[in-house]
Amino acid sequence: MGDERTSAPTASRPGQRDLTTGPIGPVLLAFAVPTLISSVLQSLNGSINAIWVGRFLGEDALAATSNANMTMFLLMAFVFGFGMAATVLIGQAFGRHDLAEVRRVTGTVIGAFVPVAAAIGLLGWIFAPDLLRILATPPDAVPLALAYLRVIFIAMPPILLATLLVMSLRGAGDAMTPLWFMIVAVVLDSGLNPVFILGLGPVPAMGIAGSAMATVVANYVALIGLIVFIYRRDLPIRLRGAELRLLWPDRALLGIVVRKGVPMGLQMIVVSASALAALGLVNREGVHTTAAFGVVLQLWAYIQMPAMALAAAVSAMVAQNIGAGRWDRVGKVTRAGILYNLAITGSLVVVLAVADRPALALFLGGESPALPIARHIQLLVTWSFLLFGVTMILFGTVRANGAVLGPLIIFAIGLFPIRLGFAVGAYPWLGADALWLSFPVSALANMAMAIAFYLHGGWRESRMMAPPPVTELEEEAQAVAEPGGRLNPSG
Repeated sequence: MGDERTSAPTASRPGQRDLTTGPIGPVLLAFAVPTLISSVLQSLNGSINAIWVGRFLGEDALAATSNANMTMFLLMAFVFGFGMAATVLIGQAFGRHDLAEVRRVTGTVIGAFVPVAAAIGLLGWIFAPDLLRILATPPDAVPLALAYLRVIFIAMPPILLATLLVMSLRGAGDAMTPLWFMIVAVVLDSGLNPVFILGLGPVPAMGIAGSAMATVVANYVALIGLIVFIYRRDLPIRLRGAELRLLWPDRALLGIVVRKGVPMGLQMIVVSASALAALGLVNREGVHTTAAFGVVLQLWAYIQMPAMALAAAVSAMVAQNIGAGRWDRVGKVTRAGILYNLAITGSLVVVLAVADRPALALFLGGESPALPIARHIQLLVTWSFLLFGVTMILFGTVRANGAVLGPLIIFAIGLFPIRLGFAVGAYPWLGADALWLSFPVSALANMAMAIAFYLHGGWRESRMMAPPPVTELEEEAQAVAEPGGRLNPSG
């Protein structure tokens, strides 16, 4: 039987790509587009839910969901870092055509973080009131925010586990499977929102908690469907037979995941903590400004999505090429990602600049006092996401080789002493505009530091991990692996 470590590349299964061959630009774009569509659908889901909440329950409820969703993002960031570490490890193993290592990483990550996901859901339910106090949530919004947040924490375990599975699939070059199950989750969540909010049919009216309950149902159904699909299609990350023992985490491999995942998770926590601090400043401006900021965040999610999708695609593609020893393609992948980001994000910025009023009115209504505040915020800030996109592409490249401390330090500097320092320091002269202008100021600083790190940071000498020796268990896993899951079916 052929050794999966040294087998030749194979034709890709549907939705799965070997990212080490072919023309770089088209391959990168073809891999990024399903990820982009998934991200857009996720944002669309949040926007539709915000429309339901805003129209049915009012601005206080909308402000409550904004505060609760920020809190969720902060807690999800912890697991996100480990998912990113898994993406890179799986991508490098896939580039080496090492299916045994792909499954060893998958087993360790899933086995270690299932209890973590459960703990986050439980502790979030218990400490939800404390989280809202830390946020300085407006008193009028606290009861609604608490009702929403406590139910949404029930959805955290499937959301976090699905995130790990999706990121593992993308590391193996599969961007289509995550897209199909994002569609399932979005359709269910958006469709069930009015049912649970208003109590349509036999369902009792739950108000703002109903919006959270729709998210619970949608994510449990999507996770179960995703697991079933992975096994029915025999995708590379599935575990069967003796491979199920890989769910008992490998301590050495888990140590690598933790060492690389913690800085990446901290990077997300730095970003979200900065946003929470900014939200605390915004909350002091009153409920109309808080509602306006929450709606603008919905639109910014769309503006950011191309950069985030491209950065994820660049990271997976670079990881596979590093694993395959194709360093000649790494710089070309990075340049292609930056050019696509400038073209796509720039187009969205222009469209929103022209059509911001009808877009914002979808959430607030044409006569809302929050509408002119929201328009002012987006005109000052939205263009800076071009700079943000360049930063994310560069960071996607360097983290694919295990360089994770540089991006963390850069974000920490750019978002705290620079962004928050500007917002607080300039407030006496600029008023609330200091809050909004702090975004482009920090985006420019982050991009400058990211370029310097990419050019001179020594990240090319970093290593995610050395190829491990073949263990007895891995040899057994190879022996029971079914042909449909092999990188080389004829091996």
